[in-house]
Amino acid sequence: MLRLAAQTLRHRTGGFLATFVALAAGVAVLMTCALLVESGWRHQGDPHRYGAAFAVVADRDLTVDGPTVLGETERTTVLLPERGSVPGKVAGDLADVPGVDRAVGDRRLVVTTTAAPGLPTTGHGWSSTALAPYRLVSGRPPRSDGEIAVDARLAGPTRLGPGATTEVVTGGVSRTYEVSGVVGTGGTTSGRAALFFTDAHAAALDPHPGRYDAVGLLTAPDADRDALLAEVRRIADAAGATAYTGDDRGIAAEPESAAARSLALGAGAAFAGYAAAIVGFVVAGTVGLSVRHRRRDLALLRAVAATPGQVRSMLLAEVGLLGLLAGAVGVPAGLLATRQVRDALVSRGFLPDDFTVQGGVLSAAAVVVTVAVVALLSAWIAALRVTRIRPTEALGEAAVEPATGGRARLVCGLACVAGAFSLTVLTGATDGQTALGAAMGMLYLFVLGVALLGPWINQGAARLLGPVLRTVWGDSGYLAAANLRANARGAVAVLTALVLSVGLGGTVWFLQDNLERQTVAQSREGVLAQYALTSGAGLPASAAAEARRVPGVAAATGVRRTSVVVPDRLEPQTVPAQGIDPLGADRTLDLRVRSGSLDALREGTVAVSTARADAAGWRLGDKARLWLGDGTPVTLRVVALYERGWGFGDVTLHRRTLDGHTVTGLDDRVLVRTAPDFGAEGALAELARRYPGGQVTDTARLTGELAEDVAVSGWLNKMLVTVLVGYAVLAAANTLVMAALARTRELSLLRLVGVTRGQAKRMVHAEQAGLLGVALLIGAAIAAVTLTTIVRAVTGATVPHIPATGWTALLAGTTALALLATVVPVTHILRTAPVEGMGVRE
Repeated sequence: MLRLAAQTLRHRTGGFLATFVALAAGVAVLMTCALLVESGWRHQGDPHRYGAAFAVVADRDLTVDGPTVLGETERTTVLLPERGSVPGKVAGDLADVPGVDRAVGDRRLVVTTTAAPGLPTTGHGWSSTALAPYRLVSGRPPRSDGEIAVDARLAGPTRLGPGATTEVVTGGVSRTYEVSGVVGTGGTTSGRAALFFTDAHAAALDPHPGRYDAVGLLTAPDADRDALLAEVRRIADAAGATAYTGDDRGIAAEPESAAARSLALGAGAAFAGYAAAIVGFVVAGTVGLSVRHRRRDLALLRAVAATPGQVRSMLLAEVGLLGLLAGAVGVPAGLLATRQVRDALVSRGFLPDDFTVQGGVLSAAAVVVTVAVVALLSAWIAALRVTRIRPTEALGEAAVEPATGGRARLVCGLACVAGAFSLTVLTGATDGQTALGAAMGMLYLFVLGVALLGPWINQGAARLLGPVLRTVWGDSGYLAAANLRANARGAVAVLTALVLSVGLGGTVWFLQDNLERQTVAQSREGVLAQYALTSGAGLPASAAAEARRVPGVAAATGVRRTSVVVPDRLEPQTVPAQGIDPLGADRTLDLRVRSGSLDALREGTVAVSTARADAAGWRLGDKARLWLGDGTPVTLRVVALYERGWGFGDVTLHRRTLDGHTVTGLDDRVLVRTAPDFGAEGALAELARRYPGGQVTDTARLTGELAEDVAVSGWLNKMLVTVLVGYAVLAAANTLVMAALARTRELSLLRLVGVTRGQAKRMVHAEQAGLLGVALLIGAAIAAVTLTTIVRAVTGATVPHIPATGWTALLAGTTALALLATVVPVTHILRTAPVEGMGVRE
């Protein structure tokens, strides 16, 4: 059968090209998603910072107990957005473990040097140099608070050497230091640059007093490492931390690596699921359509004594060979596309520079097998109709295909549509990723329902559109309506591909637009202050108090941006939050409080957005249990519920609640409102100059910067959605070309019985207009229902924002592509002499 299948492929290249394109493109799309997941799974960061340490104890994630299902408690692990720390006592406990030579506490300070402001740099205590290990290249260790040592990455481009001076900004304050020495590791110099204070000075600068960012262990040469590691893990577990060994030390050394890993795994897995569903629809439809278009050939094989098993084996062999060829093309294309995606993610700051595309063998095998299984299953199902009939009925069966499906298909289609509508209730009752997942499930159920009910939809549409087609196109319209009724089942693949393109694009793309619009609108409307005092290095808490003392300033509010972990119905969620000083906040911020008051915001209290409160089941006056960004659990009383969670974060805390629980311990900005007709700009500018990099900006400009940030963060979703929609549109065009080329005999027969070339062309145009109109109408209806449901659940807006240009581009683009994919091949067919066309293979 393999030999026969190969000969069939060679002699029917045009018919199999469309199937090959669908398979190869599907492999490339899935390969990109799978390879992104595999690369994230393999990414460990660079452990050179702790290269000499046997193990590193650090707190980088939080494990939260979820609901109990069937007697088992589900646990969810989330990354800590503010990078947790470990108590100083842990270092002493670890030092007492038999076999540990030294337990070195490492502090990681956010610093910026004026000598190299663009170079990412961290500050540490001198004792942590033993963990790399660093060695002195020149000079000596720092001995006073006014001295630092720098590593080779920092010394090289700046030519800082012993005796040189430089300014270092940390904690919102700029200080001048003398370089006492230069250190190097003798190996790699990748990752962030480092500078070293004395241990005492590093402890004084650390916003987390009494705690370490991590503790590295140096072992004795004769240590029993297995027993040592077991005891270290016990101590780490008791402290709520993790013991990292081997390559995992890179996650402790560079917490950004854990975030990059989580992003790659999450984004790749989420879009792999969406892509798999789309590829399944497309491949199944394309392969099934290809087999149905060959029913005449298959019927002839049955008539000359080919058994059903032989015919099915031949079809499966053909699809298997196409799958192998598609894998040979799609896998390298996916690998190239993944590298392009990686470069784009790095350039926009989603991933660090050291993130690399790794692996590929596992991804390629999984993707090729998945696509091949879908294609083989589709070919098997499509062949059953022809191979089950008796040889004496084969040719008659090949002439006219049944217009509709069986009862099972009808029941399954209705069940899918009913399930999709039921998911609207689930989507409306949830929020965030849960609502998004339910909405995508609703979209796919709608599309699957359309695919199953397609024959009945096409027949009903043909009857309804018959008078319109006859009025517009005359006799050609009559032929078009009759052909749509007769070929209702054959046009299902075309209908499904078009509906999927419009439904997916109209839902996911415009959802991102709505999220961006809601965020920017809430921020713009909720900021009452005219000015914002900002600094790239952060502002100390005293900046707001100083701003209030400026003549003409009516109110000043310090804002500290962070993230917190909150419980949800299914699993905990990391949500944006802010810490504010509520003194005068009602004159600088309007969060649109619906109940309670921000005036009651104190330590031990919290204000929550209405959407987040509904998701967590919190009411005014309740005790809300959540985790701060560094993993510290807190129980706070809810004193206010507000609406503008998208613009300002779902959780608002008193700024003192965040003290010691953020990486920098600094404010991001101070919102300033001045009295009417009182010029305070000059005095505010003078105040800004007291802080490193400080400046005063108009809050309108601040909103514009937020819009840019939101657009950048939404770029990833839009980029991946563009790939998926592009694949769906390509599949739709591919299917239309297949359907058009399969009509050579039909159009030639019409011309032999007297239909002119112009009448045949108008008939095809009428058919395409009717089918396209139905597909666009159904796709737009599905997108409208899905988009409205999820936007209401996620943002609270009753009516989603749909840009006119966006809908016009989506519908016009789909229409133009569909017409082009039909008109071009039909025009080519009509140029063939009718007698020659009758002899062409199906």
